Amino acid sequence: MTKAQGFAYSREQFQQLVEDALHIARHVGASDAGVEVSEGAGLSVSVRKGALENVERNRDKSIGVAVYLGQRRGNASTSDFSRRALEQTVRAAYDIARFTAEDPVAGLPDEADLAPPEATQRDLDLCHPWAIDAQAAAALALRCEAAAFATDKRVTNSEGAGVSAQQSHFFMGNTRGFRGGYASSRHGISVSPIVGKNQDMQRDYWYTSMRDAAELAAPEAVGRYAAERALSRLQARKISTREVPVLFESTLASGLVGAYVQATSGGSLYRKSSFLEGSLGKCAMAEHLDLHEFPHVRKGKGSAPFDDEGVTTHARRVVDGGVVQGYFLSSYSARKLGMRTTGNAGGAHNLTLSSRLTQPGDNLDAMLSKLHRGLFVIELIGQGVNGVTGDYSRGAAGFWVEGGRISHPVHEVTIAGNLREMLQRIVAVGADVYTSGSKTTGSVLIERMKVAGA
Repeated sequence: MTKAQGFAYSREQFQQLVEDALHIARHVGASDAGVEVSEGAGLSVSVRKGALENVERNRDKSIGVAVYLGQRRGNASTSDFSRRALEQTVRAAYDIARFTAEDPVAGLPDEADLAPPEATQRDLDLCHPWAIDAQAAAALALRCEAAAFATDKRVTNSEGAGVSAQQSHFFMGNTRGFRGGYASSRHGISVSPIVGKNQDMQRDYWYTSMRDAAELAAPEAVGRYAAERALSRLQARKISTREVPVLFESTLASGLVGAYVQATSGGSLYRKSSFLEGSLGKCAMAEHLDLHEFPHVRKGKGSAPFDDEGVTTHARRVVDGGVVQGYFLSSYSARKLGMRTTGNAGGAHNLTLSSRLTQPGDNLDAMLSKLHRGLFVIELIGQGVNGVTGDYSRGAAGFWVEGGRISHPVHEVTIAGNLREMLQRIVAVGADVYTSGSKTTGSVLIERMKVAGA
């Protein structure tokens, strides 16, 4: 990597900073130490109603140091890359460790779990710098918003459109021999149109996000689709309280996967604050469901050759036929649970939820037919998820479905249930697959939920 890619520092400079910091840590008396150096740069431009609104540029850098004195740990960081600042930061981490209580499971990952050199050098094609300036970014955002307005005369206003280009790189190392780092990028175009007037106004949102700007959807397509989504919600009605099947649009279904990940992550488990505590080897989802983790997908938004601790990542089946095969653990949480790290310090890597019942023709229309009569949800409002009990309650908007066809838009309702039961009551997953961040799934049909309306 060179500075020509838009970074102020090269990989070689980062490597030297890591070596210098580790040398200082050994010199002051650390029994172990870990260092990470990072840099990020980007551009964000927003427009609203045909006029430029904001131009933001960001450039940041950081060195983070973790020093261990036996089973005591201290952390410190700085954005100053000078030798003097580096020494002060290491000493600060050392001093913090001196006065920190011992933790019997504190420490760097075991050497056997750390990614070897051949793994750290795996090229996952994650960095594609976008050579775009503020003027060109504004032009794309304006095209996106203009396409939304041009879709229909009922598009009356806009919350704005935006273009973002971000890239970063890091390098990390520790006293147990691990060295590794890579660059990544994330670019996007988004818009949020408002339709209707007076008492019948609706808004919706759409975006495209990729590591490689060449793979972004056309701004006109993003604008038109966002407008069409908003227009489809005009003349929305309230419905009475009832229990019915609920179909989550594929864009929202990833949230169910996210809730499952949170419930089976080490921090929640060892704190005993999860409704899925002790679920390993037990059925936590409907028996036709599988959940896979694929850390090495090229250009994947959740791809990584190693996790935030330098532990090797591996493809694995997290849920097999509804049965939990593994948790999401860092070295620390694994030790707290008496288990081994799964390479998930920092989170999950490219999860895909699938059903053994899904057929190639199970598009959205087919999923609406399976819903038959119930609520098709396209927007969720608020957080409303209790990770301890699994209780789930979210504001929602979408469409009422009768006879497998959309009848009319619905708003101002609340959907409620318990995640433990909801995961067991998933009766179908669509072939209308969508990737939201690092999670991929089709639309998800839940057999029955409480819908609270007027």
